[in-house]
This record gives sequence, structure tokens and C-alpha cells, in this order.
Amino acid sequence: MNPIKLTYWSKLVVTTVSIVAISSISSALALSKLSSLDTSNLSQFSEKQVLADKADKADKADKADKYDSEAVGVTIATSSFPEKKPAFTLYIWQPGGTISEVTARISIKSKYGNKYRQERFLGDYRYRMKQKANFVKGFKSEDLIVVRLYDTTNRLIGYSEFAILPENTAVNIILSANPIVEQVVRSFYGADVNNDSIVDDDSIKYDYFTQVNNQKVTFLSSSENVSISQYQAAGFSQIPRTAAYPISLSDVVGKSINIFDSNLAQALTVPPGRITQLIPIQENSSFELGQLLSKYRQIGVAKNIKVSFSDISKDYWAKEYISELAAMEIIGGFPDGSFRPNAAVTRGELAVLLQKVFTKSKIRKAVAFKDIPPRHWAYNAIRESYEMGFFNTLNSKKFNPAQKLTRLDIFITLAKGLNYQFTGSTENILSVYSDASTIKSEHRNFLASLTQNGVIVNYPNIKLLNTKKIATRADVCALLYRAMVVNGEVVDFPSRYNVKITR
Repeated sequence: MNPIKLTYWSKLVVTTVSIVAISSISSALALSKLSSLDTSNLSQFSEKQVLADKADKADKADKADKYDSEAVGVTIATSSFPEKKPAFTLYIWQPGGTISEVTARISIKSKYGNKYRQERFLGDYRYRMKQKANFVKGFKSEDLIVVRLYDTTNRLIGYSEFAILPENTAVNIILSANPIVEQVVRSFYGADVNNDSIVDDDSIKYDYFTQVNNQKVTFLSSSENVSISQYQAAGFSQIPRTAAYPISLSDVVGKSINIFDSNLAQALTVPPGRITQLIPIQENSSFELGQLLSKYRQIGVAKNIKVSFSDISKDYWAKEYISELAAMEIIGGFPDGSFRPNAAVTRGELAVLLQKVFTKSKIRKAVAFKDIPPRHWAYNAIRESYEMGFFNTLNSKKFNPAQKLTRLDIFITLAKGLNYQFTGSTENILSVYSDASTIKSEHRNFLASLTQNGVIVNYPNIKLLNTKKIATRADVCALLYRAMVVNGEVVDFPSRYNVKITR
């Protein structure tokens, strides 16, 4: 493989603003009580982080999961881990005005490592004042949500961004009395630990204003020059003089940024309703992230990203995995518009993918492989993936980047590099496979860990591991994506070929 072919695999803290970190990576809460916080606990989100306001106590309706995934028929004792379910509830208000409806155009900047992926469209929603909608299943703590507000004539009247918290996040976006003239909105939100849409009294809250002017938005550092009375209503917290931003937005506080740019997704630049229908908000409206990403993928990704391929049909078994990895710019197709899902994968190519997918800490020193000079097209990827714990040296000083990989090679590389654990009997877990007897003793625990954690995808027969089969690009996409799901990094797209142990 050469450098050209490689492209197919990839494609303030401001002194006047309260900002406090609540994660070792980013995302944080800010409040005037900053000085009273125990900074020794900032590596984890506090249990006191809260939701939005005591505005609406209506019960939330849980939507049934519409996806059915096939489970393999064996029951074992498995460990139970607490499951975090980041999500958000969005309210839109106008305490002092007469606007009856607005369109909320919602998009997401997904967090990965210390960076954010390109903005993706999640739909245009028609809100009446004082309505709310729930957005659930698949969001991550520290994802950034963007809301562009339009009036009924498709005139831009407001803009907000907010960070997802570890639990449900209730967000209030509050319009001015006359948003056509005064395009300033208040964003007020926090975490709702028990999902009751009520702000906990002892919670930390975010509270800040953004102002739209000439296709730019300014993140105001204080409410000093804002007529705050029009944003205040019974049940809302008093507006602080000093803005309280999450650290995720600290680099834009006091600055103006472009609301639109030439690389944005088509759906984010055209007027609402132009290429996709407006979705009216109803009582207890709820939307799942995975369904939105899939529904709007073709028109919702940045213009330089290709997510459909001539040889990947609508019902192709690995379509969601391939298309979503392409949308995240982890893998790409070929100049002729194809993806070549049945093509083999080499060690060098897998190293490139692992470098793009995982942001693990380094656990060992790099090795100077004799066959990987600094000018090699995969030099950095091989070096970094090895430092993260992937691959071995094959008892030599060579890496063999052109070696084609079997499915077993992929399984063992992932299991060792990600250090998956399991509980219960190895033999019981592996009994779900018709070819379990072919698995060597030194590999059985690795395969059991991948199976119990839900990483394994077997196509076309869910009960066959086919460990000796050469791994295809489709195979690798499926396995990498499942590993990302298990790590809590991406939304789940269940597949009937994903091996799941019934509990």
C-alpha cells in the first residue's frame, strides 16, 4: 500500500467569566461558587450537577427501542456495570413576547479525545413556546449541541451551544421579547440526575447569553449590556451578572464566530424545510440519536465527507458501521466511488485505523521496526498504535505492514489492546459458537472477553467465528465500530449479526 491509497482509509478562561473543569479532558461547569469547589475532585463529574429549571414537571415518556438484535441462546452470569445515559431535554421560552412558534435546527459536534468531530445535522424541529422535546440514547458527556433558531419566515433569530452532561441535561433557551430586533438568547441548563425535569436546588448551573449579528454569534461574557428583565420568569433562576460557561466553550467566550461556513453540511446552510421536513414537537416528543444520525447522514455531514458508496447497498449487512465510520472520517472509499468491502486488510492499514479510532494512553515504548523507516506511509500510525498496546513484534524486529490479517488476528489485536475483561466460564461463553472447538487454548480467554462485551460480529452465520478467514474491510469496520460502542464512544446501531449473550 502506498501513501495515495492510504487516503482511502481516512479521509480562557476569561477573567470576567466563571469556568470550572469537571473532567480531566474538558467539559465543565461554571458558577460564582467556583472558589468553594474542591478541585481535587474535578476528574469526575460531581453528583450534584443538575438539570435545568423547575419549569415543567410533566412526566417523560420513554420510547421503546425500535431496534431488535438477535441474541445467542446461552445464559451466563455476567458482571453488571452502572450505565450512564447522557441525553438532553430542550425547552424554548419567550417570557415577554408574542412569538407563537420557532424552528430549532439542532446539530451535534461529537467529542473524541480532546477534539470535536465536524458538525452534523440532527433535524429541524417546529416548537411552540413552552414546549419541550427529549433527545436520548447515544449522546456522550461533553458532546456539544448547536441550536440555530428561526422564526416562521425562516429568519435567523438566535443561536446557542451547550455541552452534554453525564446524565440527562435539561436546557432552557429563552428568547428576547422582540427577537427580530434583539437577537439575543439566554441559555440556562444543568444536569437532571433523576430525569424528572426539575433543577436540583444544590446543583451547579450554566447560564449565559449569545447574540446574533450579521451571520455571526457572540458569546457574551456577562449580562451587563443585556436587558435581563425580558428573560426572567417565575420559576427561573435569577440571571447572574457574570456568565457561567462550560469549559468546552471557554475558547469562544467574549468572541464572535461565524454561524455558517462553506464546509457545513448542506442541511445546515439551506432554509428550514427546504430539503427536509420540519418535525412538529408534540407532548412527550422523544428522538433517538442513532435514528437521527442514520436518517440525516446523507445530507447532514460536512460537504467534504462521502458516506455512501456504489458497492454498499441499502440493506448491506455492515452498511451502518461503514457509513458511520465514514461520517466520522475514520475510513473512506476509492476514487471510483466504491468501498470494496470484501478487500483484505493489512497490518499497516489496521494500524492507521486504530490510530484514528482510539485515544488510549501510551503503555509501552515504541519499537524501531526494521521494515518501517520514518518515511513509511504508516510510520506514525504503527508507532502510536504499538505504544497504545496494539500488535506484537511477531518475535522479530519486523512489523510486516503488508501482511493480510485473519479474523483471529483482528480479534486478538483488539482484545489485547483494549484489555477487555469477562466473568464466568470461558467454555460456557464460547459455547455459542459452532466452531468453538477450533479455538486454541491461548486464544480462548481473548475470544470470551470480546464475546461477553458485545464486540463480535459474525457474518453471514452468527454462530461461526471463522477465525482463519481473511478479514475484510467490512469485517474490520464492524468490529472496530462495536469496540467503539462498548467503550461508550459512539451510538449503537444494533445488528442481527452482533453476538450477544443473554443474561
